[in-house]
Amino acid sequence: MPFDNNNTKMRSLVIDDVRYRTTFTKKYAERKPYEPDNPKVIKAFIPGTIVSVMTKRRHKVSKNDELLILEAMKMKNVITAPMDGVIKEVHVKTGQQVAKNTPLITYK
Repeated sequence: MPFDNNNTKMRSLVIDDVRYRTTFTKKYAERKPYEPDNPKVIKAFIPGTIVSVMTKRRHKVSKNDELLILEAMKMKNVITAPMDGVIKEVHVKTGQQVAKNTPLITYK
């Protein structure tokens, strides 16, 4: 159903056997669905630049091992391993700028 001039459209909802008519905005209709956090994917918690990568693919790491350094606002943040495991993939390289929530490292 196309949106009207106000970027809304009428929809019916049924809640407890009662039909309600309401409007949904285009923003609501195009929203991104919720995805729970995956503990095997380490993401950037802040935008910044990768200064150093201390691990690589197929490396076995222990909890609290240093994986990489992310520089943001002139502060160097050491990203450590949250758990024991094997690195499946390193998604970044030294000198790369990353946005918030960019995947940095993936565990197997």
